[in-house]
Amino acid sequence: MADYEKKVTLTRDGYAKLEKDLDFYISVRRNEISEQIAIARGFGDLSENAEYDEAKNEQSRIEAKIIEMENTLRNCIVIEDDDVSTEIIGVGNIVKVKNQSMKAEQVFTIVGANEIDPKNLKISGESPIGSALLGKKVGQTVEVVVPAGTIKLKVLEISR
Repeated sequence: MADYEKKVTLTRDGYAKLEKDLDFYISVRRNEISEQIAIARGFGDLSENAEYDEAKNEQSRIEAKIIEMENTLRNCIVIEDDDVSTEIIGVGNIVKVKNQSMKAEQVFTIVGANEIDPKNLKISGESPIGSALLGKKVGQTVEVVVPAGTIKLKVLEISR
């Protein structure tokens, strides 16, 4: 791996999900696209067959995705639950904060970049809020520039 490549950090759950996704692409998506290519071949002249061209393009996308997932699994850093500290915020932590701008409490889970789920407040340590919280302790306040402006978050609790 080249020096300029950044290692992907995954939680144990994120690693398991990626393995499951890879298995789906290999065992299901590959077969589906092979069937689509076979059907499209039956439509006649391949030089003017849009269905065939699109199926081959989709096959390329699927194979690229499989390679990407395999490389991520091979080269990632997996954060084990037992390795997650509750003293300072890191990937794998659940963080309860008081959003002093909204006067409301929020709970974020800090995850690897491949695991984000904003709807469920699973944020990357590389996101504006995640990166501001990394390394902080209970009682500390951070200011975060977000698209809506600047917000202040006070760390209330760190768990895993």
